[in-house]
Amino acid sequence: MTEFDRASIQVFRFTECGFDAATGEARLAYAFDDGPALVETVRFPGAPFALDAARADAVQRALRLLHLVAGVSYYKAAVPPRIVIEGEGIDAATAALLTSIYENGLGEFAYRNGLTLRGKIPFPVGGPSGPTLSAAIPSGLKALPQETRALVAIGGGKDSLVSIEALRALGVGQTVAWVGSSPLIKACAERTGLPTLNVTRALSPLLFDYNKQGALNGHIPVTAVNSAILAMAALLSGHDQVVFSNERSASYGSLIPGTGEVNHQWSKGWDFERDFAAYLRTHVAAGLSYYSLLRPFSELAVARQFARLDRYDQHFSSCNRNFHLLGERPAQRWCGVCPKCHFVFLALAPFMPKPRLVAIFGRNLLDEADQAPGFDALLEYRDHKPFECVGEGKESRAAMDALADSPAWREDALVKRYASEIRSQLEAADRGLAPLLEPSDDHGIPSRLWGPLRAHFGA
Repeated sequence: MTEFDRASIQVFRFTECGFDAATGEARLAYAFDDGPALVETVRFPGAPFALDAARADAVQRALRLLHLVAGVSYYKAAVPPRIVIEGEGIDAATAALLTSIYENGLGEFAYRNGLTLRGKIPFPVGGPSGPTLSAAIPSGLKALPQETRALVAIGGGKDSLVSIEALRALGVGQTVAWVGSSPLIKACAERTGLPTLNVTRALSPLLFDYNKQGALNGHIPVTAVNSAILAMAALLSGHDQVVFSNERSASYGSLIPGTGEVNHQWSKGWDFERDFAAYLRTHVAAGLSYYSLLRPFSELAVARQFARLDRYDQHFSSCNRNFHLLGERPAQRWCGVCPKCHFVFLALAPFMPKPRLVAIFGRNLLDEADQAPGFDALLEYRDHKPFECVGEGKESRAAMDALADSPAWREDALVKRYASEIRSQLEAADRGLAPLLEPSDDHGIPSRLWGPLRAHFGA
């Protein structure tokens, strides 16, 4: 085992990256100080790839972006004071994007580890002779031949399935794509009946050795990494759109007394989406679109839309314990005790017949009195919003309020407790579903899709 002394490390190095079109394998290499290389591999299906010069150039630029973004998994092990990018340097726009991803995407990691990272992640602009990565892509990249087809990220939960079915209803050709080897995601992808694309990512084994020796660990902006992976996959496979399914509540974090806002899902938020989409257009390929189809909608609006589907009831799961790299996974698709299980159950309850929802989860979470602390956190009642991809507190409060008036739900233990102990403490603005079902104007959805999509959600 290579020795790792976090306190003595001074430099994090981006050493090299490469892509083999014959095998579809990308190799991303990093190192601390003069230590051994940490080499990650990402394998894209469909090899061998026959790339003309313009597309090969675009893929190379996407590879460099992936190398820089994926480095967050390794940088966090020691968070040293210096960053060195070997080979071609980066321009100010690239440095700004990376600084934002690392500072904001490691917000929860920094909070849990008692660190202050803002202003302390120094991505260097330029190389020995000044900036070498141009702020403008060559004109030859602006007209890459593409299919008019979306590469849609699927995560196995309700959100991506709502996007997939919406795009299907709107007549958009699509391939569903995911990163990793989750059987649950694979089963959901196959259930759609659409073409699939599965990218595999293997972290450097050396990182796990370092973790055993005291490396810092914690949450990373994995959506940012997966976005960079799927942008490269889209260029390799001829897709002109990369579509995620992040709704508007992803832009809001947990309010921590004495700390401020910490957003567990920052890279699912609007700020990241807007900046990443703009960067792809200016630095990778101008014809490549990146957006979230659900950005204008609340979690409750998405839940209402999912309740109108029934083909995925026995296939989907939003329980994150299914996707942990290490540790125990639930015996069924839902553990029933984590914040994601709590929130999805609560969000679906106002829109789905009770017997159907209970059948999906295998139990009625709202009739289990010992689960009160978990639901209180969702309501932001005597606790802050959990560090999970869950909706805003006002959405949970509105959903619970609706259930308190529902003959089907009002006698369940936690709904009854809400009605007797919590409801009277809420502002009137927290007691209505309708305003939360209206879409917002902050999104990057192509104009040709926005009108039909809005009508589809309102149908």
